[in-house]
Amino acid sequence: MKFDPMRILAVSNFYDSHGGGLERVAAQLNREFVAAGCDVAWAASDSDGLPENPARLIGLRCVNPTEKLTGLPMPIPDPRSIAQLRKAIRNADAVVIHDALYVTSILAMIFAKTEKKPTVMIQHIGVIPFANSLLNFIMRLANLVVTRPMMDTADRLAFISATVRDDLLGKPPRRRSMLVFNGVDQSVFNDRQRFTRGETRAQWGLPLNATLAIFVGRFVEKKGLRVLRLLAKQRPDVQFALFGQGPIDPREWGLANVHPLGQQPQERIADLYRAADMLLLPSVGEGYPLVVQEAMACGLPVICGNDSAKADPTASRWLSGVNIDLADPQSSAARCSAAIDALVDLPIDTAAMARYAAKAYNWRQMASTLLNSLR
Repeated sequence: MKFDPMRILAVSNFYDSHGGGLERVAAQLNREFVAAGCDVAWAASDSDGLPENPARLIGLRCVNPTEKLTGLPMPIPDPRSIAQLRKAIRNADAVVIHDALYVTSILAMIFAKTEKKPTVMIQHIGVIPFANSLLNFIMRLANLVVTRPMMDTADRLAFISATVRDDLLGKPPRRRSMLVFNGVDQSVFNDRQRFTRGETRAQWGLPLNATLAIFVGRFVEKKGLRVLRLLAKQRPDVQFALFGQGPIDPREWGLANVHPLGQQPQERIADLYRAADMLLLPSVGEGYPLVVQEAMACGLPVICGNDSAKADPTASRWLSGVNIDLADPQSSAARCSAAIDALVDLPIDTAAMARYAAKAYNWRQMASTLLNSLR
């Protein structure tokens, strides 16, 4: 007997053309859902153009007034796009929602409940601490009046980080949920050198013998860009290569040891991971940044915020967690500087770390867990 494939609608804030980790996770999960035989549609803001993906793309016309002001993207769809979203949910068998606080996520949950469609919500982030006290209050209020009701409403709830789960559900958690770590594309992110360290650095015009720290992410406040700028001032002996884009422009810092490299293909980032000395991600309010897991798979030591370092309790032995306080970037930069020195004095077992990442972070396994919960 032949069965029709499950029709899944995935809803995220943006497509992966926006450059954020959440969107990259959504893109990869959709590929896995399609590979598993599902009929997949993907609704997201089309403000950065439509990417290549085997899912059918439902581009929503949105405005995004908050990202330049606060670093937080908040795409708000127009009436026609809201109608598109509702129609897509009506035609789906199940809805996968990425994060609670986005307007598109809230609308998707409301429409899914109205149409009696099962939902799984994947929560990527928890509490985001800001330097601004008003933004901190707004964030706490939003989690209280939006995130918690969204979690309670979802038929299935998944977290990509143990720290985010503990932040939002308490310890022990107040309801059942799944802990599903993001996967890693092992064909790209691995510890097998394609080029020598010198060849890769030469391709980017980077010094061969200097300590090289890599940053990958959106150029926004919550990613720790102020901390990074102060750290680069404190440590002229360290070179900083920055992959990404956003409202903050590191070229304006005027620092000779800072090299903004824009957005690049994953293969090129992986090459530089294998030629660098550390990934540096002084961010806050993260779940388990995908770039951390990818760096681990390449055998690259990682310095990151404490919450990210504890996201996978088994992996925390290899990660250098730092207390990042955006309200005190100078002290945060000093702690990052000490972490850089500690990595030199007490190297980690990068081979064991890469083996663990290759075994533990699997896209197919993540997608299978989510699909089974919907079935």
